[in-house]
Amino acid sequence: MVSAAWDVAARTPDPELPMLTLADLGILRDVRDDSGRVVATITPTYSGCPAMHEIAHDLRRRLAAAGYDDVEVRTALAPAWTSDWITDEGRRKLTAAGIAPPHAARRSGPIPLTLTTRREPVACPRCGSPDTRLTASFSATACKALYRCGACDEPFEYVKEL
Repeated sequence: MVSAAWDVAARTPDPELPMLTLADLGILRDVRDDSGRVVATITPTYSGCPAMHEIAHDLRRRLAAAGYDDVEVRTALAPAWTSDWITDEGRRKLTAAGIAPPHAARRSGPIPLTLTTRREPVACPRCGSPDTRLTASFSATACKALYRCGACDEPFEYVKEL
C-alpha cells in the first residue's frame, strides 16, 4: 500500500511550477500507512508558501481517486526545505521549461552575509550563456527572480537557492 500511495503522491504536480512533481521539487517527505490511514508529509519551500493549501488539497484528491479513502496530509517545517532537494530530473525539467535551476545552496562553514546581488553567474536556460543580468529580484512568486540574457536577449526566471 505505501509504495503505491507514494507513487501517486510523488506524481502530483506543483501548482506554481507544474512541470515539476512534488518528488522532483523535493517537498514530498514521507508517505506511510498509519493503521489504514495514508499519511503524506510535505515541507514548504519557505514558511509563507501560499501554495501549501493547494498542494495538500491536490494530494488528498489524487490519493482518494487512487482508492485511498482515509488520507491525512501533514506539514513538516524541520528540517527546512532547501533548493538542494530538487532532484536532477527536476533541474532538467526546469531548464527544459526555460527556467534556470538554482545553484547549490549548501556550503560548508559559515555563510558570509553580503548585501550585494549574487556573484555567481546564472546561465541562460535557452542558450547556456553566462552573460545574464538580474532585472527583478522577484518574479511571479517570491522564490524566483527575473533575468535577461545578454547573448540571446531572452528574459527568463531563476529559481532562487535557499
